[in-house]
This record gives sequence, structure tokens and C-alpha cells, in this order.
Amino acid sequence: MNINHVKFDDRGLIPAIVQDAQSKEVLTLAYMNKESLQKTLETRETWFFSRSRQELWHKGATSGNVQKVVDVLYDCDSDALVVKVIPAGPACHKNVYSCFSDSLLGEEAGVAENSPADEKEVKNRFAIINRLETLIATREAEMPEGSYTTYLFTEGVDKILKKVGEEASEVIIAAKNRSHDELRYEAADLLFHLLVLLREQKLPFDAVLQELEKRHAR
Repeated sequence: MNINHVKFDDRGLIPAIVQDAQSKEVLTLAYMNKESLQKTLETRETWFFSRSRQELWHKGATSGNVQKVVDVLYDCDSDALVVKVIPAGPACHKNVYSCFSDSLLGEEAGVAENSPADEKEVKNRFAIINRLETLIATREAEMPEGSYTTYLFTEGVDKILKKVGEEASEVIIAAKNRSHDELRYEAADLLFHLLVLLREQKLPFDAVLQELEKRHAR
């Protein structure tokens, strides 16, 4: 699509929803004008227009928390954007992973109580994977002290690979022992460390699921 086809509002702006390309978490909502959108497409890093300062700003220019652009999607009316990124740090000015961290529904958020039982099961079955992806992405962005995930990212890919190998071996041993409790525990460890590895490699878990879909289709 030609950039000239994007519909800017009467102030020359278009809302841009920034989404983590891996975890799918919404990171922030900002605005772009034609120039900042053009810079975003050219540099493959996010540029926005500040409505308060009336000037362009490059995300991460001062903090180092740049956002590498994977894709820019537009909606059916061409008047809103979704910018998929790989963030190098927190997206929020409060130095947290996402600007959207508070819920108006709180514990009520999630599957509606009147949903059919089978629908609840489908929606909730892999919810922990989504929560883990978000948590791991948050740890990588914020790097809080004392976190085991922070430790893994700090040590780097060799340490993460070592843990994946160790946990895979533990899964094999548990299976040989015919112990469901042991196997369940070790399989959970393996899945967690595999998700950390995927995050470190900037490969979305969705890509793995798509590969499975592709194989199944054959």
C-alpha cells in the first residue's frame, strides 16, 4: 500500500498501536504523522509525533529502548496502524515493559462467566503459555534484579542452551522412570526454558505453531 493512501486525521495524525511481535502484548499507543511514518518505514525503527511537544521523536533515542519494526499493518478503513516490533527494552516511560498494565476489570478479566464450558476450556487451555511469553518478555525488557529469567538473559545464549539440554535430559530420565509426577515437572521446566530460548532468538512461539499447522496440512 502506498503511504499516500493512509488516512490521517484533520491534524495530520494516525494512531499507531505498538505490539510485541513475539509475545503479541500491546506495548503502547502513539501517533504518527506522514513524516514519522515514512521514517519508521525507512529505518525499520519506530518514530512518532508528539502531540504535546509538536515534534517528531525516535523511540529509544535517549533511553536505548529502540523498537525494531517487523511489520506495519493498517485497518480496513486505513485510518489506524498496528506496528509489530521487537523491543530492546521497556516501552513505557515508567520503565516497564508495557504501558497497558492496569485492568479496569481486575480479577474479572478473562473468559465471561456465561461462556459455554467447552469454550472456557479452549480459551484457557494455553493461557499459561501466553502469560509465560508475556512474563519472559517483561523480564527481558526490565531485567529486574533477583529474577531467574533475568539471570538467564544476562548469562546469554550458551547458558540458556545448557539449561534446555539439561531439562531435555531430565525429561528423558523421567520418562524412563515411568513417573508421571517427575515427567510433568521436568516437561514444565523444559517448556519454560524453550520459551526463554525462543525469546532470546527473537523467534515468536507462533512461528513454531505455524510450522506445526503447516506439517499437519500435509
